[in-house]
Amino acid sequence: MKHIRFILAVCVLAVACKGKEKKTEQPNVTPVITNNGSYISFPDTTTLKFFKTEKVDSNSLHADFHAVGRVGAIITASNTGAAQNIVLFDNPDLASNYTQLIAHKINIRQIENINIKQKQIELNRTQDLQSHGAATGQDLLNAQTGLSMEQTNLANEKAALIEHEARLKASGFEPDLLRQSAPGTAFVICDVPENQMGNIKVGAGCKIMFTSFPNEPYTGIIEKIADVVDNSTRMIKVRIRVQNSSNKIKAGMFANLSFVLNAPDNLTVDKAAIITVQGNNYVFVKKAANEFERVPVNIGEQIGDRVIIYSGLDNGSDVAVEGAIQLKGLSFGY
Repeated sequence: MKHIRFILAVCVLAVACKGKEKKTEQPNVTPVITNNGSYISFPDTTTLKFFKTEKVDSNSLHADFHAVGRVGAIITASNTGAAQNIVLFDNPDLASNYTQLIAHKINIRQIENINIKQKQIELNRTQDLQSHGAATGQDLLNAQTGLSMEQTNLANEKAALIEHEARLKASGFEPDLLRQSAPGTAFVICDVPENQMGNIKVGAGCKIMFTSFPNEPYTGIIEKIADVVDNSTRMIKVRIRVQNSSNKIKAGMFANLSFVLNAPDNLTVDKAAIITVQGNNYVFVKKAANEFERVPVNIGEQIGDRVIIYSGLDNGSDVAVEGAIQLKGLSFGY
């Protein structure tokens, strides 16, 4: 009996002592955000394993930019002996614009070189006759009206010409170049993002693979970069000239284009490091073992997966490339 009482006493004492033990305090893992979100520090170092960084370095970039295009027009000779070559478009509206543009040019030459000159001669003769009393005031008014009507016709023809020319240029075509191009020429049109314009140069070459001829690579020359950026897609049309001496390339064919992009030595970061807020670009630089700083940067073109940094970073800066989105949420509060 004494033995049993002793065991019970020990158990009661153990339970009492256990109840008096202090609760283990949990470590503080809440990030500390200061200076309006510019600095983020992590008291718990285990959290930092989530973030991956890379050293910023200065190097040359080489990459290929790919785009999908189509044969917008081809040049072929006229079988009827016409002075001008035939331009075949893949778009009927552009064919109509080009045809009407040619007609307006013919009308303008007719009005300038014949009609207006003739009406001016008639007006001069009527004025001379009136000065000698051989023509009435009505005759003079009719002559002036005739000249004025031809001048109005000329202005209308030029306005219509500009309208058709603008539509052709917005689609990547130069009317004068189309007229001057030799038979056996094809023009490929593709859309290139606005942010790649600094990497694509007129006169540079590109590789072309037509869907119809998957095993026959072609080489084209960048001939024109359009003057208009599409307001919705932020794309710019680029025209590439291709030799089509065999006449295998047809208007409307699809093609895959490859542009070689090169950039001189520049600081670059992985595209995942760039975060954009209200039109401003930032990266997060690791300043200490457990601290990141939000740094504004001025970026350039993207080549492959790399983005050129013009200002804001120093060579050797340690930039977050994984977890940048989470740092953005902590820094800006969303």
